[in-house]
Amino acid sequence: MNSKITMNDILKEASTFRRNNNNEVRDIIVSNLYKHAEQISKHTVTKNSNHRRDKRIDDILTSKCFGIPIMLLLLCGVFWLTIEGANYPSQLLSNALFALEPKLTQFFNYINAPSWLYGILILGVYRTVAWVISVMLPPMAIFFPIFTLLEDLGYLPRVCFNLDHLFKKCCAHGKQCLTMCMGLGCNAAGVTACRIIDSPRERLIAILTNNFVPCNGRFPTLIAISTIFFGMKFKESFGGLIAALMVLMLVIIGICITLLISFILSKTLLKGIPSSFTLELPPYRKPQLLRVLYTSILDRTIFVLGRAIIVAAPAGAITYLLSNIYIGNLSIINHLANLLGPFGTLIGLDGFILLAFILGFPANEIVLPILMMAYLSKGTMIEFENLQSLRTVLVNNGWTVLTAINMMLFSLLHFPCGTTVWTIKRETGSIKWTLFSILMPTAIAIIICLITTQIFNLIY
Repeated sequence: MNSKITMNDILKEASTFRRNNNNEVRDIIVSNLYKHAEQISKHTVTKNSNHRRDKRIDDILTSKCFGIPIMLLLLCGVFWLTIEGANYPSQLLSNALFALEPKLTQFFNYINAPSWLYGILILGVYRTVAWVISVMLPPMAIFFPIFTLLEDLGYLPRVCFNLDHLFKKCCAHGKQCLTMCMGLGCNAAGVTACRIIDSPRERLIAILTNNFVPCNGRFPTLIAISTIFFGMKFKESFGGLIAALMVLMLVIIGICITLLISFILSKTLLKGIPSSFTLELPPYRKPQLLRVLYTSILDRTIFVLGRAIIVAAPAGAITYLLSNIYIGNLSIINHLANLLGPFGTLIGLDGFILLAFILGFPANEIVLPILMMAYLSKGTMIEFENLQSLRTVLVNNGWTVLTAINMMLFSLLHFPCGTTVWTIKRETGSIKWTLFSILMPTAIAIIICLITTQIFNLIY
């Protein structure tokens, strides 16, 4: 018997069956879909060993338990290599540059140059530039290639992935982590890198907080102070590690301050909902050594060093003049330091330290040389044979462990350098936000130093 089955009959029968076996039908359909997809995948998709290797590595590097500890351990290793590796080249470079000074002195004597011109150009400008090059170049020549190597390997996006949820909780953008990493090399570069953030609100938050990550200009001061007051208390073999741990602790403090201020800004002056973004983790790849060297040495090290020299040279001349023009029995620099002295003591520093930061506004690298000039009352930049002689000068001028801690904290958190300020003005196009980027971190640095001073005084 032939009966004609219509589409309505089929739909009616399917509807009845679905009502009676709803869960079973859904399970059967989903199961069949996955089985069919798996069969198609086996015949059409080829998985190489690199894919499985990358997944196994990411399971560790981006895990909730091990991701951030591995990141901090790796960062500590980078600092240790930078500290240990930069000491000897820095000393050689310093000896070479200051050995050239007698030749320049002979030349100025030969042409009968006036003493004031010799003082400004040689004792002021040249010695300042020599300090900047010898102290700044070796750490940069080590730090930037290692940083670029990690970038080329594909690790930096994993760092961004690990910290993304922290920035989301602070109502900030996950890409802010990448701009923060760029700030480790140079805050001006970090501010420029904020262009990758599409949201104007979140981009402004990233710009205003990038300064809390120590740039390469502040690393020499942090490394020197941590080595002198903490690393030298241990055996030489452990001194570099202790200094590296201290610098790592400061970086962690900087990250915590970045997250806190980002949260406060997002809830007050820059309210808004954090925007989402899709982060595709690139595959791990072999680094291209020539590209790494070119990018790190030419595009980063030489560029940053050249900019530092340009702003440090006139700063050296100004500092020399302030140190050699006397009003009564004291130079101008001593008068200014005495004026700032009471406030400096209140926050665990002194007037000379605050003045060194003010005069070091063009470049963070010259803060320590200016401080030494002021302490020794020589009127010129001083060349030190080793860190022990530097420690002797600091201790003789009343430095304690509290002074060292507050010096590092103030160096970490204070106002950005002149180049970064100019970059912030260019990126924001606003004088208001540029001034805010100067006043806000300075106020935070003062508050933090005041708190540590009060706690230290209560304990001791």
